[in-house]
Amino acid sequence: SKGAPEAILDLCHLPPADNSMLLAEAAKLASGGLRVLGVAKCNFNAHDLPASQHDFPFRFLGFAALADPLRPSVPAAIEECREAGIRVVMITGDHASTAKSIARQAGLPDGSGVMTGSELAQLAPEALQARLPNISVFARVVPQQKLLLVEALKARGEIVAMTGDGVNDAPALKAAHIGIAMGERGTDVAREASDVVLLDDDFASIVKGVRMGRRVFENLRKAVGYIISIHVPLAGLTFLPVVFGWPSILGPVHIAFLELIIDPACSIVFEAEEEESDLMHRPPRAASDRLFESRLVRTSLLSGMGALLILLAIFSVAFYRGQGEADARALTFTSFVLINLALILTNRSRSRNLWETVRTPNAAMWWIICGALVFLAVTWYVPSVTALFRFSTLHRHDVVLCLAAGLAALAWFEAVKRFARH
Repeated sequence: SKGAPEAILDLCHLPPADNSMLLAEAAKLASGGLRVLGVAKCNFNAHDLPASQHDFPFRFLGFAALADPLRPSVPAAIEECREAGIRVVMITGDHASTAKSIARQAGLPDGSGVMTGSELAQLAPEALQARLPNISVFARVVPQQKLLLVEALKARGEIVAMTGDGVNDAPALKAAHIGIAMGERGTDVAREASDVVLLDDDFASIVKGVRMGRRVFENLRKAVGYIISIHVPLAGLTFLPVVFGWPSILGPVHIAFLELIIDPACSIVFEAEEEESDLMHRPPRAASDRLFESRLVRTSLLSGMGALLILLAIFSVAFYRGQGEADARALTFTSFVLINLALILTNRSRSRNLWETVRTPNAAMWWIICGALVFLAVTWYVPSVTALFRFSTLHRHDVVLCLAAGLAALAWFEAVKRFARH
């Protein structure tokens, strides 16, 4: 009887003293994290079988203790889960002593003890939900109770990920929000019932998956914020000249140039961005959170409005000061490109300051920045390209003015980011 030496001893009809001594020895083995099997033997020569197995003359032979050691990576992975706000619960069919020992080795809290399947069966649904936050180890649990625990956790509003490898885990794997099956030793039924299959059967791989998911989602939000911010001045410089009776600032060639920066920034720069140092120290986001969260949209619009005002100020001053349409357009577009690059730089992180962001490597970003600056210089000093963009040749003080506009926008973006963070 796997994991149940009491049942074997009961069949052997041993004296109470011997029974107690052997049970104590089995408990000692189990408390060391071993799975204990009781072994008995019976020779039966009669023709008719007894009505009950208790009628067989079993002779106790001994215990077999099996070790299924934890992978070395498990304690660190569970600690990382705790720091990330993810609660780990162990549900097992093993003896309570074995489960408690394994939980201690893994670093699971056991201050509230272990709840067994028999205790679980006696609890009403309301009582179970009240005790769930304080219990991290469930032992001697049958398959239907695994499903019961998953449903109880879901009823509390928890997002539940369930791992398992056996046929008896399939109902709970299917019921969980995320079913994770073991690919190496998992059964076909468990794999079919799951959403994710681990190729290495390592709990640490689940934590790596959480880390990767958080990084991808965070980088998507950075890209979305950048897209919203940069299209505010882009739309404004296209629409407002019509309102104010100005000559057009941006034509198709200017927008195409900008898109050659915007598109790679979204698809390459932010995708290649490394995870932030506090990524796994943040609490899990709510299930109701969306990619386009209201705060992200507000701060992105605020950043974009600041950039638009800077660009409008540059164009209007240059135009009304009599520098001419070509000069005003060249100043405005050059400032727009520099502001665009500043926005990419600051949007790489929503928590780090500018100095920390610059020190974090991202080769794709530097390729895009250098390429944009080289082609921008071509629009200034190659006559045929300058004519295509309807520019005048920029002088040194014009370049300084554009750099000042880019730095002013960078300071504005950092201020908005700081304001949103706090």
